[in-house]
Amino acid sequence: MKRFAAVLICLGVFWAQTSALNTFLLHDPVSNYVTGTMTIQNKERVVNVHVRSGVYSSDTIFDYPHGYIATKLFSRNACFIMKIKKDLIPDLREIGRLAFERETMRDVYSPNNVWARFQPGSSRLGNFKDWILYGKQIEKLCTGLPLYKLVATDPPANDDSCASAGIPSILGLKICEELIATGS
Repeated sequence: MKRFAAVLICLGVFWAQTSALNTFLLHDPVSNYVTGTMTIQNKERVVNVHVRSGVYSSDTIFDYPHGYIATKLFSRNACFIMKIKKDLIPDLREIGRLAFERETMRDVYSPNNVWARFQPGSSRLGNFKDWILYGKQIEKLCTGLPLYKLVATDPPANDDSCASAGIPSILGLKICEELIATGS
């Protein structure tokens, strides 16, 4: 069984590297229902994730050439943008390998989460300079929506107000409002 799993992993790595376009179904880790899709465009080095799960619905783009992740949260009608940090975000090959393992073996579950915060009230609409910096893919996703800059952070003590996005059961992106204390 271990040998079979090793062969599958090797095939997944080689397949992800050679195929120009890979699409994966994303299953809920508990119910195993399909909650979204992920498409890896190897030639462009872009990952598109579409999650349809009620208030947790989102679209996320990992744009490796430009070095940014953008998430459109439908429940907030806003776009959240974060710089890709190599110590937090797996490279394109690793995401492909994890997705292949998850799809073929079903019992692989990666609880990796990236926690990020934003300041409410600090949004703005994107402009020409933003779209040059973030790229066409992110421009298509976020045009006309308020943009919030995300900053990586530690998990908060209470994550009830955090939104979930990212790649279900592969790499979670937890987006939390930064609470600002006010003196009374």
